[in-house]
Amino acid sequence: MKKKTDILIVGSGAAGLYCALNLPKDKKIVLISKDDVESSDSFLAQGGICVLKTEDDYEAYYEDTMKAGHYENRKESVDIMIRSSHKIIDDLVLYGVDFENDRGSFIFTKEGGHSTPRILFHKDVTGKEITSKLLAQVKKRDNVSIYEYTTMVDLITEGNTCFGAVVADPEGDLTTIRADYTVLACGGLGGLYEHSTNYRHITGDALAIALKHDIELENVDYVQIHPTTLYSTKPGRRFLISESVRGEGAILLNKKGERFVDELLPRDRLTEKVYEQMEKDQMPYVRLSLAPIEEEEIRGHFPNIYKRCLEEGYDVTKEPIPVVPAQHYFMGGVWVDSDSKTSMKQLFAIGETSCNGVHGANRLASNSLLESLVFAKRAAKKIRDNYQHISHEPQVDLTTYPDMETLKNEYRDIVLQEIERMKKKRKERTENE
Repeated sequence: MKKKTDILIVGSGAAGLYCALNLPKDKKIVLISKDDVESSDSFLAQGGICVLKTEDDYEAYYEDTMKAGHYENRKESVDIMIRSSHKIIDDLVLYGVDFENDRGSFIFTKEGGHSTPRILFHKDVTGKEITSKLLAQVKKRDNVSIYEYTTMVDLITEGNTCFGAVVADPEGDLTTIRADYTVLACGGLGGLYEHSTNYRHITGDALAIALKHDIELENVDYVQIHPTTLYSTKPGRRFLISESVRGEGAILLNKKGERFVDELLPRDRLTEKVYEQMEKDQMPYVRLSLAPIEEEEIRGHFPNIYKRCLEEGYDVTKEPIPVVPAQHYFMGGVWVDSDSKTSMKQLFAIGETSCNGVHGANRLASNSLLESLVFAKRAAKKIRDNYQHISHEPQVDLTTYPDMETLKNEYRDIVLQEIERMKKKRKERTENE
């Protein structure tokens, strides 16, 4: 069943939903989700969302973000994100997001790499709180149609212009969705890794498709490892132990029960220290102790972590838990400018799929939700202010596509090969400097 819409959004995470809410209500919007609409990594974000508390904190926030990113960040994007943070929080509150507060004043927490507490949160399920409220608002919009279990197979292009996408419906049948504008909000690539905090179906398809159509990518070898996920021998997604646990005082212990590191190092540096300690101890994990945190605080601030650990046989109020690094976030992606425009006409990319340069070589904790929302809103504004209707419809031969399993493996190989190619290229450049 062929479809025609004004704007196609590929992905149902916070970026895609917020983009839809900022687009004109008189435009028809189709939003597709590869799985059910709630199975996006945005729902899994635990720690919180950063905000510029006061103007006095600007320089410190900017420096914290740049330092964590090894100063490879795009300065303009970092400035835009920080300056836009207040308006984003105002919008979220209007949509019903309930951030922790004390008699009407926000409560801020601190995470690794931050020089001061500047992170708003909702218990330890901030991503779920934000994304569920955005989803509820989108469902109220008569101009937005949501299609679950619908997978982007390819982009419809001619020359350097995008005209929509080829998709597979829930039965696996191919069809086309024509659109004046297409927005990629497909998430990252954690499903390509054996150990990841991401949903398994999020496999970087947009990157493979972008390469296929000569759409510019950036920093695809910058993949962030989170230093603390709950150790398990079971297959599947790894359960994240939020950075805010360490921000509130939890400590990392070696095999002898000794503290061995500053727990608030940026994620990449802390991950290195954890791996080093695992090698010294000849153990597949280190331990995280929440003993420095009051039991009431654990139950109140981290109820989901407390419950999940109990289910795995650990009472965090009484004993350390085994933790191990796992793939968590993707700093690279489809190159975009400060308005989230890609190198292809009529095509935008937002959220973890995109690379606007905010994160540089390593993301600062709790910048992901903010960055996604800031640049999703900018994409919507750019589309709204420069809207152009496209009447041309290139021909698409759906018989040329292989079966979905073959295509899935093909795209997986393309992405992994590109990551390795970029790693090698970066290494050669460094050696020649």
